[in-house]
Amino acid sequence: MFKKLKILNEKDKRLRTISKDVIFPLTDDEKKVINNAMENLKYSQIEKYAKKYDLRAGWGLSAIQIGIAKRWFVIVEEQEDHTFKNYFFANPKIISNSTEKIYVEQGEGCLSVNREVPGIIPRYARITVEAYDIDGNKFKIRLREDLSICVQHEIDHLNGILFVDRIDKKKPYKDKEKYRAI
Repeated sequence: MFKKLKILNEKDKRLRTISKDVIFPLTDDEKKVINNAMENLKYSQIEKYAKKYDLRAGWGLSAIQIGIAKRWFVIVEEQEDHTFKNYFFANPKIISNSTEKIYVEQGEGCLSVNREVPGIIPRYARITVEAYDIDGNKFKIRLREDLSICVQHEIDHLNGILFVDRIDKKKPYKDKEKYRAI
């Protein structure tokens, strides 16, 4: 049975919370919430379900966006064959990054920000992240391009930062020519 998540709006002060480390093992209830978050993201990317359940399309969702101040987030990425790859990151740390920076040409979006926000956010083109999976096993992953941006965006959430905070208010496209658009 599908359960639509209530995602906090940018005006909610809880989004400014610095999340606490995840303690393992996760409870069955915590795992249910995580699986539900992944299902919400998957359905948001499938047009008929997005319409049926009134879901805004999204790739990533951090625990704090649903009111849980824990350092975890999920990403659901549609593959070329229309299957979906699920990622779960707990207590993530960026351990290395490229010098090259990129930005999302059409602008970053966020399920907690229900408005268009013009401007660019320079992000690392490639990052290596160390984190824990849903069973508490430590892993390391190298990410590039879209996934790199998505993970950096979600890590910001864990630190109480919204993407709109990273846009220069006076010059939203400041230094655009220094970075590569994707």
